[in-house]
Amino acid sequence: MRHGKKVNHLSRKSAHRKAMLANMACSLIEHKRIKTTLAKAKALRVYVEPVITKAKNDTTHSRRTAFRYLRNKEAIKTLFDEIAQKIAERPGGYTRVIKLGNRLGDNADIALIELVDYNDIYTNKDEAKPKKKKRTRRAGSKSSSDQAKPATEESKKTEAPEEEAKVAETTTETEEKAPEEAKPKPQEAAPEKDEQQEEAKAKPEAEEKKADAEEKAEEVKPEAKTEEKQAEDKEAAEEEKKPKAEKEEEAPESEAKKEDDKKEDEDDKEK
Repeated sequence: MRHGKKVNHLSRKSAHRKAMLANMACSLIEHKRIKTTLAKAKALRVYVEPVITKAKNDTTHSRRTAFRYLRNKEAIKTLFDEIAQKIAERPGGYTRVIKLGNRLGDNADIALIELVDYNDIYTNKDEAKPKKKKRTRRAGSKSSSDQAKPATEESKKTEAPEEEAKVAETTTETEEKAPEEAKPKPQEAAPEKDEQQEEAKAKPEAEEKKADAEEKAEEVKPEAKTEEKQAEDKEAAEEEKKPKAEKEEEAPESEAKKEDDKKEDEDDKEK
């Protein structure tokens, strides 16, 4: 009979069981949470928590004692360098077991075992909740309320002049800014007026230039015509000035040509 024997053998011999728990402990230290059966998770919690407690005292002896259980140098390094600082203020209870239901196939109970300080969801909730202060009401404490009233009145009196001074400062600032904004900026207004005046001057000047150009074009046309007429008149005058002798010389020559032409025509007909 097994009365009073609380060790779960996990259906394995001692060597196999110790090697399995050592590997599971190394995986938990490396990944900070692992998923396994509920029986193994409870056995691992009993196995790994004393080792984590040893990590709080970082000495060669405690490192060797932890290595006896974990049998992995990298797991020892992360345990003493990283996890020991995280759980330094926690007095035990370093792991949490969460049931996940039954496994398909053999219907075994599945659980998640994790290190408590590496779960941000639970730890942030606990830190975010403000501590509630206990409030008690005592009947008949009129003296305390009466004492509180003059204190509040004095505080209001001291606050009132401060607020009035702040309001006065803000009003003076706004009044100073208002005339500055109301004043027209001479540098900006002057260029606008100059531009308008220039535009007004430019319009009549442009119209005058167009009219001058049209007048010049009209003057140039009759001048060109007069020059052509003068050239024709000169030619006519030169022809009139030629001596009559030249005209007479040209006349007999033309008659002689005509007679020669007649003779040639007659000869052609005879032939």
